[in-house]
Amino acid sequence: MSAPHTDVEQVEAANTAFYEALERGDFEEVSTLWLTPADLGVDEEYHDPADSGVISCVHPGWPVLTGRGEVLRSYALIMANTDYIQFFLTDVHVSVTGDTALVTCTENILSGGPAPAEGDELGPLVGQLVVATNVFRRTSEGWKLWSHHASPVLAETDDDDTEGDDDGTSGLNPDDGPLG
Repeated sequence: MSAPHTDVEQVEAANTAFYEALERGDFEEVSTLWLTPADLGVDEEYHDPADSGVISCVHPGWPVLTGRGEVLRSYALIMANTDYIQFFLTDVHVSVTGDTALVTCTENILSGGPAPAEGDELGPLVGQLVVATNVFRRTSEGWKLWSHHASPVLAETDDDDTEGDDDGTSGLNPDDGPLG
């Protein structure tokens, strides 16, 4: 077994490889970074490879996707409809326990959709702030993704800062619930 600091470095490298493959739109590479039944020692001849060793993914605003088929289809769909995407990862924290690793980070995303019909340039660029949790599992071929969960960060506007009361609640209303 590798030393703990080496494990952390290997998980960081696997996490970086995931985001870089997404930026390049490299579906084959993204596919190889997710756990397969073979990684778990499951005989694919007798088990449905889409359901064995279930992987999961939650994209912001999407329902939970489970199994390689659903998860990889979602990435194919995203890549087909995104002409440009770049991730600037911040607040990256890696924790390794045995053969499982947890990575939390903030995805500062810059993306652009298809170009307008009358031009060849990129569509409008949009920025988004997302927090993500990536769970990796050690395999004989290195660390592979087991689960990815990303949630949008609700940004405050300048108006929110001016609506607060003197009690420091910045305009929060307890009747609005946790998300307003």
